[in-house]
Amino acid sequence: MVRLEDILEKVAAYSPRADLDLIKKAYVVSGVLHQGQIRQSGEPYLTHPIEVANILADLKMDVQSVATGLLHDTVEDTHTTLERLEELFGPEIVGLVDGLTKLSRMTFDKKADHEAENFRKMILAMGRDIRVILIKLADRLHNMRTLGSMTPEKQRRIAQETIDIYAPLANRLGMGWMKTELEDLAFMYLEKEKYAELKEKLAIALNIKENFIGTVKEQIEAKLKENGVEGDVTGRPKHLYSIYKKMKGQDVEVDKIYDIMAFRVIVKNLKDCYGVLGIVHSTWKPVPGRFKDYIAIPKLNMYQSLHTTVVGPYGIRMEVQIRTEEMHRVAEYGIAAHWKYKEGKGVEDKDEKSFAWLRQLLEFQRDLKDSDEFMDSLKVGLFPEEVFVFTPKGDIKQFPMGATPVDFAYSIHTDIGNTCAGAKANGRMVPLKYGLKNGDIVEIMTSQSHNPSKDWLKFVVSSRAKARIRQWIKTEERAKSIELGKELLEKEISRHGLEPGKVLKTDELEKVAAALSIQGAESLLASVGYGKLSVFTVLGKMLPHEKLRDSQKFSFKRMFDKLKPGEKDNRSAIMVSGVDDVLVRFAKCCNPLPGDEIEGFITHGQGVAIHAAGCQTLLHIDRDRRIEVAWDKKAKVKRPVSIQVVSRNEKGLLAEMSNAIKNADSNITSANIRTDQEDKAVCTFEVEVSDANHLKSIISALKKIKKVIKVERIKGGALSEGVS
Repeated sequence: MVRLEDILEKVAAYSPRADLDLIKKAYVVSGVLHQGQIRQSGEPYLTHPIEVANILADLKMDVQSVATGLLHDTVEDTHTTLERLEELFGPEIVGLVDGLTKLSRMTFDKKADHEAENFRKMILAMGRDIRVILIKLADRLHNMRTLGSMTPEKQRRIAQETIDIYAPLANRLGMGWMKTELEDLAFMYLEKEKYAELKEKLAIALNIKENFIGTVKEQIEAKLKENGVEGDVTGRPKHLYSIYKKMKGQDVEVDKIYDIMAFRVIVKNLKDCYGVLGIVHSTWKPVPGRFKDYIAIPKLNMYQSLHTTVVGPYGIRMEVQIRTEEMHRVAEYGIAAHWKYKEGKGVEDKDEKSFAWLRQLLEFQRDLKDSDEFMDSLKVGLFPEEVFVFTPKGDIKQFPMGATPVDFAYSIHTDIGNTCAGAKANGRMVPLKYGLKNGDIVEIMTSQSHNPSKDWLKFVVSSRAKARIRQWIKTEERAKSIELGKELLEKEISRHGLEPGKVLKTDELEKVAAALSIQGAESLLASVGYGKLSVFTVLGKMLPHEKLRDSQKFSFKRMFDKLKPGEKDNRSAIMVSGVDDVLVRFAKCCNPLPGDEIEGFITHGQGVAIHAAGCQTLLHIDRDRRIEVAWDKKAKVKRPVSIQVVSRNEKGLLAEMSNAIKNADSNITSANIRTDQEDKAVCTFEVEVSDANHLKSIISALKKIKKVIKVERIKGGALSEGVS
């Protein structure tokens, strides 16, 4: 177990004037607050913050960060508060603790929302102080080192989150050793069998080549001495997860992965880096296409080094990395290597471009409200593989692998992306979904008449491009919905005999929006256009109930006056709100008969549709369009009804059915006869009936015929029949 004295010694070694008393005080407070708490492993809880503080000391972090490592769980896991911590340690440490505290007291609809909000808060805190993520990574690293005591379900969840988010974050921050350890630990819990198998095979492979590392190391050292170059040479196998990724990517076994060995040469100056590269290439044959100059073009995380793969002794492929001491320090410690302890500042100005991705993450958390979209953008934003391309002026642009000209266009400016109409790569026209390649010189052609397409979302890979395209689509759809909502309201107001210009005043719409808890008149109109809000709900808030009712009656009367009467028998069979001279039509979905309970609703331009009460179609109709209807008891009208008769398939039965219908005082207007798979006769008749009782008498007469199996009334028709 790490002791407080160990941490203090480390901090004093790299920062002699550090306020060690602050760390001691944080240790005492953490010990008191966590007293009696036990970790899942059975160890005292205090062991965790001590280990986190020790990792931060290994990173050579300032005393405030180390102290926060000791205090990072106190607000979340004890009864203390941020206010109490501020009294004890001041605002700087409290700001760091707050950025690390999970949103455990908030509630969300789903777990994904909770996780997304945690990351949103963490990213916002990173924007204010980059030390937050360094402490968080130290916290995650120790949790991964002690994950074995958790349940298998938690192990997999935490490991997946680590490999998706935290390992890429460590990589983005340039902390190579931490990224490697996090990946290997996550791999161990996500693929336990494959991890164990690969570890065993790698051990066997290294045993066979036990002298290989020593032989190569001696040869490189001899060549450096021969050429008068000072340098430190180390050799190691690549870490398990990187080998596993190669196995998956190439679909081969470990014995077919040839470059599992990596050697590192650390020299005094930049000139020697390229000198050593020449020495290595003159000693062993380089593998074509396997040389990368990250010194001339550094990675986004400030990483600089020369990488080359050569065919070494015994025909074994090996990677050689060449860098200066300063480059190596940055490669191992990343942003932590740039921390200004004495001045209390963050990243130096010259490194600001290296953290453009952090500004992008801040933009994403602000623009993307949907949890899934935000998490997808976060993962893409942390994606470690990049492609380097050039603008026509020679400026370098870096993108995730698979980026397209559309990604390039949005990286220049949102307007360039929104009007992107074509692209050239190296002077030749390429499709917008063309995958950019290292070294491409990209030129974008724009047109003001060209707009983003939803199809672009299928091939863009950068989070910025995705966010801007989605934003444009939402804005465009909103504008259309506002226009449609205004049009619907104007039409309905006109139907009520009112003047839209007077009713739809902006201040009136603002009042209605406030009453309905909607932000502004435009959002109100958009809700109507989207169909989320009924036109009559809005009018109900804008007009007094009596005036709306009177104008509605007037609107109905005016509409009725314009409608041409239909057939005399249909018109005289129905009373509509006490008015009898109105065009009506009977819905085929339920085909109501005199005597059935009925309901009516006003259609657009087709009169009043009559439905049987309880018809499923009525569930889909705005209640404000319904109108009181009733059968005209004085009218003597016959209505067509379809009935189906199932009987045995025998001669003479059809004649008996026809006689039965005739004797029941009805007329057959159409008939269809067929046989089913069981050789039964299925007869469908359309007959004329005066009311529901008349239909019952016809059905009863048919059922009395011997060898008739079943008689049913058909209310068929599509569910939406009669709705317009």
